[in-house]
Amino acid sequence: MMEKCRKLIQISAKTPNNINIISRNGISFNLQKRLLHEGPDTVDELLDRHVAKKKEKNNNDNDESEILSRQQVTSMKREALSLYRDIIRATRFFAWVDKKGVLWRDVLRENARKEFEESRFETDPEIVTKLLIGGRDAVESALEKLVEKQKQEVLKEQQQNQNNNSRDR
Repeated sequence: MMEKCRKLIQISAKTPNNINIISRNGISFNLQKRLLHEGPDTVDELLDRHVAKKKEKNNNDNDESEILSRQQVTSMKREALSLYRDIIRATRFFAWVDKKGVLWRDVLRENARKEFEESRFETDPEIVTKLLIGGRDAVESALEKLVEKQKQEVLKEQQQNQNNNSRDR
């Protein structure tokens, strides 16, 4: 394409008239001789001026943005690992079995692992942040419910002990 443009410009520059009409493949080009103050001196300068070039990024801006993105990714990985460890620690308290005879601790750990594996390759910072916040909230609410249930169980046992002691008298 650029070679064709050079040939057209060179052909038009050879003709003595001020206005040149060149026909190629049914398309007519009306080229006028240019004056010195109207543009570049050579064909290469003309093409350089009008052909889009890739812009080089400023290395400092690129380096800074790369450093920030690495820090953000590292921070998110650290947060995700911390959340996973907290989930594993929290599941220690779920020591009873479900209807199938499987410990709830194992079920919860398996589900947590599956959730983390599904979200492993997520790169959008907003989605990752939402997942981390949602995970933290889920762990906290599960532990709060567990504490409430334990309190209720302790109160029931105390009441039963009081009832048994009052019957024995």
